[in-house]
Amino acid sequence: MSLNVIRTNLPEVLIIEPKVFGDSRGFFFESFNQKAFSDATGLNLSFVQDNHSRSSKGVLRGLHYQVQQPQGKLVRVVRGAVFDVAVDIRKHSPTFGNWAAVELTEDNHKQFWIPPGFAHGFVALSESAEFLYKTTDYYAPQHERCIAWNDSDIAIEWPDLGGPPVLSSLSRYLPQ
Repeated sequence: MSLNVIRTNLPEVLIIEPKVFGDSRGFFFESFNQKAFSDATGLNLSFVQDNHSRSSKGVLRGLHYQVQQPQGKLVRVVRGAVFDVAVDIRKHSPTFGNWAAVELTEDNHKQFWIPPGFAHGFVALSESAEFLYKTTDYYAPQHERCIAWNDSDIAIEWPDLGGPPVLSSLSRYLPQ
């Protein structure tokens, strides 16, 4: 498995491009190989949970994080397209409050590594988007927190959706 690893403006946040083999029949690629991932990134991680979500166009999920049991996430899209964001929330980090983003699509096969200590969110750009992610720790709802998607201190440059995003109840109570 050959991986191209792209560093973002947040050195720990990575864009991963797997080698895709395609022809008139379709395509094939290894979506995850522990050895190849470790060799390419220098990270030796254990993933404990896989999640799959579907969102309609304009649904914005996040910016989520856990105050205990922080999760690292390796994310990708298998149908549709999303604008995916990681925000450094490590208080003593030189990049605290900075963000990195990538468009993940079913066609580009890119993956995004968001380490523990970063908030994560995405917005669905296509009519429907299916999103898969591996996590390094278990989901702990009692420790989950959310940062407002439009926090003016972070100032994420979200794509124009033609209207306000569709938010969960967790995100709705935050200042808009």
